[in-house]
Amino acid sequence: MVEKQEEMKALLLKAKEEILAGISKAMKSGSETTTGEPTGDIYDQASSERDRELGLLLNDRERDKLRQIDEALLRIEDGEYGICEECEEEIPLGRLKVMPFARFCVRCQSEMEKLQAQTRRFEEDRAYREISFNEEEEG
Repeated sequence: MVEKQEEMKALLLKAKEEILAGISKAMKSGSETTTGEPTGDIYDQASSERDRELGLLLNDRERDKLRQIDEALLRIEDGEYGICEECEEEIPLGRLKVMPFARFCVRCQSEMEKLQAQTRRFEEDRAYREISFNEEEEG
């Protein structure tokens, strides 16, 4: 178990280092291309803006991944790493190697995703019914 945790800790630290390096590189290239003067036609400017927004979105994902990695490192320190937070069974090593910051076993993760999908569909259906109901009242 200790060997597994040391291996996973090394994997997590490597992933964290790669993410930080990628963010740093993206920030440097973004600041080099940003000048005070707009260049090119309106299509070039729109494309540049879209690229910048996409970069910000990816940075949000990377920040979320960093948070998950930091939480996994804390679980290692607390001796809780590799234990499913739902059923408290051990998470298989194969899953942890693929997703070293996993908090749930595959079965529990799958059940949670099904429940989230059902909830999302229910909320979308309810919103659709409300819209339909309001349109009927107006018509």
